[in-house]
Amino acid sequence: MKNLLSILFLMLLLFGCNGDSFTEKLPNESINVNLYLGKWYEIARFPNWFEKNLVGVTATYSLKSNGKIQVLNQGYIGTLNGEKKEAIGEAWLADPQNTGRLKVSFFWPFAADYIVLALDDAYTYALVGSNQDYLWILSRTPQLNPDIYDQLVTKAKKLGFDVSKLERVEQSLK
Repeated sequence: MKNLLSILFLMLLLFGCNGDSFTEKLPNESINVNLYLGKWYEIARFPNWFEKNLVGVTATYSLKSNGKIQVLNQGYIGTLNGEKKEAIGEAWLADPQNTGRLKVSFFWPFAADYIVLALDDAYTYALVGSNQDYLWILSRTPQLNPDIYDQLVTKAKKLGFDVSKLERVEQSLK
């Protein structure tokens, strides 16, 4: 039991600390959570272990009865016809006065920053980051206008992200 508590404490120290100065300095958009809800298509991302080999990735946000947000991430392994993989998590406002900064957890008690870095007025595309290792370009449709994509990449670069790590995510042509 003592070893288990030591391991849990160590994990909390390793994963639960958010004192990342890069993350703290990132500016964020204020969002209307109700307008942000719904389905988003992942257009591009930094490679990460939990989305390895996934295509057709979407994130669907819905309001829960407790006021938090359910996060349903789905994607297909290898091809758009591959085996479907999904993960369900929960998000909440880190600070109700700063609506563009959320916390997201797929594995309690661990939570990550979810920072809306750019968002258009119509809520049709977004640039979302966490720390220097996580960045996503999202769209309400499976395809994003190349000019808008380039604008989001330029913004990410100005914010200090290594945009050479961005990889496009295959989506359907719908």
